[in-house]
Amino acid sequence: MSSSPHSWKFFRTGGLDQVSLTTAADLLALDQLDQKLWVALSCPVKGLELDEKTLALIDTDHDGRVRVPELIAAINWAAARLKDPAILLSGAEALPLDAIKDSTPDGKILLASTKQILANLGQKTATALPVADAADTAKIFAASALNGDGVIPPEATEDPATQTLIKEIVATIGGTPDLSGAIGVTAAQIEKFFAELIAYVVWVEQSAGKDIAILGSATDAACVALKAVRAKVEDYFARARLAAFDARALAALNRSETEYLAIAAKDLTITAAEVAGFPLARIIADAPLPLLAGVNPAWAAALATLHAAVVTPVLGAGKTSLTAAEWAALNAKFAAYETWLGGKVGLTVEKLGLARAKEILGGTSRDALNVLIAADAKLAPEFKAISDVERLARYHRDLRTLLHNFVNFADFYSRDRWATFQAGTLYLDSRSTELCIRVDGASPLAAMSKAYIVYLDCKRAGGAVMKIAACFTQGDSDYLFVGRNGLFYDRAGLDWDATITSIVDNPISIRQAFWSPYKKFVRMIEEQVAKRAAAAEAESAGKLSAAAEKTANADQAKPVEPAKKVDVGAVAAIGVAISGAITAITLILGYVFKLEFWQYPLVLVGLMLVISAPSMIIAGIKLRQRTLGPILEGNGWAINGRVKINIPFGRALTSLAVLPPGSQRSLEDPYEDKEAAAQKRRTIFLLVLLAVAGAAIWIRWDQHKRGHYFWEPAPVVAVAPAVPATPSPTPVEPKK
Repeated sequence: MSSSPHSWKFFRTGGLDQVSLTTAADLLALDQLDQKLWVALSCPVKGLELDEKTLALIDTDHDGRVRVPELIAAINWAAARLKDPAILLSGAEALPLDAIKDSTPDGKILLASTKQILANLGQKTATALPVADAADTAKIFAASALNGDGVIPPEATEDPATQTLIKEIVATIGGTPDLSGAIGVTAAQIEKFFAELIAYVVWVEQSAGKDIAILGSATDAACVALKAVRAKVEDYFARARLAAFDARALAALNRSETEYLAIAAKDLTITAAEVAGFPLARIIADAPLPLLAGVNPAWAAALATLHAAVVTPVLGAGKTSLTAAEWAALNAKFAAYETWLGGKVGLTVEKLGLARAKEILGGTSRDALNVLIAADAKLAPEFKAISDVERLARYHRDLRTLLHNFVNFADFYSRDRWATFQAGTLYLDSRSTELCIRVDGASPLAAMSKAYIVYLDCKRAGGAVMKIAACFTQGDSDYLFVGRNGLFYDRAGLDWDATITSIVDNPISIRQAFWSPYKKFVRMIEEQVAKRAAAAEAESAGKLSAAAEKTANADQAKPVEPAKKVDVGAVAAIGVAISGAITAITLILGYVFKLEFWQYPLVLVGLMLVISAPSMIIAGIKLRQRTLGPILEGNGWAINGRVKINIPFGRALTSLAVLPPGSQRSLEDPYEDKEAAAQKRRTIFLLVLLAVAGAAIWIRWDQHKRGHYFWEPAPVVAVAPAVPATPSPTPVEPKK
């Protein structure tokens, strides 16, 4: 990638080099900054402590994630409409009117729309627009019924006839809420209404001059009565014809006696729904259908309606039965009307009636609606800019926060601000931690962060639930376990009941790692003691059981067990082991007693370091590798930089319980176990006494060995000067 002409400034926090954003030039040059230097490359729209609507505006492809190109596009859009883009770094709640660039056409419209919003809200003299007011569309558009949204409410006109027509369209076709919240109609709904109205009138007038409504206004009710029983009546006459064909079919056509017995065993109602599937009347060969007497109880009411609505007007009230031919003739009389009725259109506007439909079509109300639609459309550009005002106000307030939690993580490493992913503070186990992140659940990536992570389910009264991941970066993990409860305060100050559901175990501190081997050793001793106690209890119970069995079977002879032989090899092995242990102890003590007095504390410290060093080294390596990235990655982020949580920063994120300055503390405990405390004091006194006695014995022994105390200089021993040796005389050889 080519080098950027812009001169960037970087700062180091938490071991991470991050770009500094302080000027308008920094913002406008972000598209030139190598993306390898960005801390994050994408973040989720949901789950952050940042207005989701702002993030949704930046997320132009609506995939639920904000990426680098989208963030750069948002900065460029806002910068083009502001006199000084550096104002985006202020993060102020209200957008000043004098900050809007009015030297461009877009800027002029934007400024006019901002003033219109303030005027609609009754704040004509205001010099700044808060985001809350810019987002309150109901109040903004309540002052104007026509607002360019394409919806015409009844309040858009003062003409009573047009208002009535709009309400009728809403009642028949349906309505649409406009930006002010009022229900109105759109151009498409108006077109549909008039199309339905015309179709209905044409359909009704098709029957004019035709004598198909043989009963007048009662023809509809007659057709309904016919349709209600048509299938069952046809079934009855079919069965009667079949009985006439062969009398042997009568028993089967009238249903068997066993079916009636099954029904009779139940509690029957007057409608007798259980017999609705039975014939309308008793089947007799070629017999007419009775309408009032001797009919199936489940169909009695429908047949009575048929008699009153169809048979009586056509054949007379005295006609109480129908033959197959009479039934066919009745259907033929109503066939034309039923055919016409089946082609009915305009059902949605039918309730207005034919007269009202003709009145609407013959009036000028449609032209009035078209005028309103056109007037509303002219306002669309102006009111569209109102949504741009809200967008600019949101960018002005929120871009600073997003940039300092995306391009760099300045807010996370700052002690006076919270990062967008920090959901609140968790209080648990005499500690509070601020590194709490909203999550969907435990993530396998979290273990790669090398941090001690506790996943918790948080609940509030009313059924609200939330999951968080809390990182403990100070203290120890002795009393952190699944099922333990704490209290979580979110960023709004609301308290949630929090319960641990799972834990990702990693070192918390060097101090914890130092004492870890000793705690493990103590736990092992406790476990072994518990096992020995359990074994002893089991052995005691076994002996009692054996004694009871022996007592119960005392009268029975017991075979004599042969004497056990001594295993010479085992005895020899034990002797060798004891001898080796004594030799080792002797060697160790020999080396110990050779040490100087001041060397003993050093030996003790060295021994403790030998024991604790491995766990401390492992903890140190992991703590140096501790990073936030994998935790956020599991929550939908794409973290580019290594966001480290070193030891000093970790201590700042988790606070331990500390008494307030100036507090007074009383150590008198009325419920203290005094016997245990006295025993502890006696033990300490005895150990100190033994140590002093041992030191005295050692000093005395050392003085005896040296001939002086170790703190005294060694005595000077006078040494006599060496006497030179007398040379031997040279022997004289005899003369020859």
